[in-house]
Amino acid sequence: MSKKQKKNLFRIIIAAIMLIALHFVKFENRYLELCAYLIPYLIIGYDILRKAFLSIKNREHFDENLLMAIATVGAIALGEYSEGVEVMLFYQIGEWFQSYAVSRSRKNIAALMDIRPDYANIEKDGELVRIDPDEVEIGDIIVVKVGEKIPLDGVVVEGDTSLNTSALTGESKPKDVSVGDDVISGCINMTSPIKVKTTKLFGESTVSKVLDLIENATSNKSKSEDFISKFARYYTPIVVYCAIALAIIPPLFIHFVLHGELDFSTWIFRALTFLVISCPCALVISIPLTFFAGIGGASKAGVLIKGSNYMETLANTRYVAFDKTGTITLGIFEVNSVHNSGFSKEELLEYAAHGEALSTHPIAQSILREYGKPVDKERIRSIKEHAGKGIEAYIDDRHIFIGNEKLMNDNGITIIECPDEGTIVHLAVDGEYKGHIHIGDKIKPTSKQAIAELKKAGVRKTIMLTGDDDKIADKVAEEIGIDEVHSELLPQDKVTKVEELLKQKDEKETLAFIGDGINDAPVIAMADVGIAMGSLGSDAAIEAADIVLMDDDPLKVSKAIKIANKCMRIVRENIIFAIVVKVVTLILSALGLAQMNMAIFSDVGVMIIAVINAIRALGVKNI
Repeated sequence: MSKKQKKNLFRIIIAAIMLIALHFVKFENRYLELCAYLIPYLIIGYDILRKAFLSIKNREHFDENLLMAIATVGAIALGEYSEGVEVMLFYQIGEWFQSYAVSRSRKNIAALMDIRPDYANIEKDGELVRIDPDEVEIGDIIVVKVGEKIPLDGVVVEGDTSLNTSALTGESKPKDVSVGDDVISGCINMTSPIKVKTTKLFGESTVSKVLDLIENATSNKSKSEDFISKFARYYTPIVVYCAIALAIIPPLFIHFVLHGELDFSTWIFRALTFLVISCPCALVISIPLTFFAGIGGASKAGVLIKGSNYMETLANTRYVAFDKTGTITLGIFEVNSVHNSGFSKEELLEYAAHGEALSTHPIAQSILREYGKPVDKERIRSIKEHAGKGIEAYIDDRHIFIGNEKLMNDNGITIIECPDEGTIVHLAVDGEYKGHIHIGDKIKPTSKQAIAELKKAGVRKTIMLTGDDDKIADKVAEEIGIDEVHSELLPQDKVTKVEELLKQKDEKETLAFIGDGINDAPVIAMADVGIAMGSLGSDAAIEAADIVLMDDDPLKVSKAIKIANKCMRIVRENIIFAIVVKVVTLILSALGLAQMNMAIFSDVGVMIIAVINAIRALGVKNI
């Protein structure tokens, strides 16, 4: 509990004790009674009166502070001293519960995301020295002891250990790492000390990006939040005018039309009760809190949602398009076999490795690993990439084509068909076909279940967009249950295809695209909801995405949609509940059937129930 919350709680207790005591006192003098009740009133309500005065002075739109000030001052002016103090007391009790609930939810989220490292260990003169992570340069060697957080992204250069990645990925299963493995900041070292060579500055590391995403998530507001803000801005002055009308029109109508007694005090009191009930506190407080809690709960599950507007859009997802490599499949390519024709296998791999030497594509890296020798770049005269097809190069003054069937056909080279299923890289030297390399990629263990779970989450159609050939794409799609496949696509073709899909769907439905590579960034940015695989994905894809999956598990896509659905369900529950109770109690107050203290108790009760309901959005474990 903060100092401010303790102070407010103390004020509430003192005012409540004084109010109870005053109920047992009989006052002979009306002015003395007024002064006695003004003491607890000012103790509990001075801050509300101050805020109301400032809103009038600054000509700001009406808010709940002004409504409460008008209602309570009006009640006291009518001689209902106890009622005026009770209303302010109940209102402050509600405000305190709301403040406490919000601070608890913020602390819960902060605890869930407590991944910011306080220091990094650098070895100097045989001793470990703690320094600020911001001071560590790329290429420095840091020591991570057991129980410590990894402060920066890097590569293990000494030691083997297990890492607790749950704060980032939501997965409780430890991750084993050894020399040569990449590690990301924010993970906790569990079993033995390791040395890590840093590959990024602290400001660019995973932990910094994650914290930045979460801290900025509340700046992107949803349509529901915008609606509630606008609703409160127009609703509050409207109810003030309605209250004025309620105080003036009925008594005048009764007196002049029905020839009854002119009784302004009764109707003014009803109008003041009407004002108390009309406060939109439950809506204004609970809706943003629901989204805040939902984003925090999703973060704990390893799903980073960059704003509540994306949460709302995600809940309407009915179409999901996937990239294949690195998203549905592991993206870890291995050479399965080498089929030579006119070259030895060693020569085939040698020319292929030199042709792919400057490429960072996973397929190129698999060929380089299989070659297993240093590449002599002096032998490479020139390299030209043909997008979506392969590479043309001059090596040792020999003209090389290395790539897929399209590249060979474009250059009039007859290939030998490969019966194996997978990625086939063909090689031609000086216009003659020399063989091909069969490269395989494995489907992720959770991909099939991910598609099934998406169907359960309300997704109507799943689509795969890939640059691979028809056979490979169709086989993967059939194995995991993808509804629609578009293969042999160049990066620009994926953009065109997503444009087509966006035109086909209904306006209220949304299309999500999930990818991991730099080539996916334009498509991720174009989709209604762009989702990036964060752990292995490129920085460009993560930057363009609206949602980031921290452990590259496609199963998290359905989890993200279910979290969004739960969040929106709670939002709708709170809106309907608050509005229904408001309408009923406003009618009762206008008819004189709801007293002021009953009205404020009802209003505070609605707010507390709505806040408690909103905090349920934090719970995403069993989704």
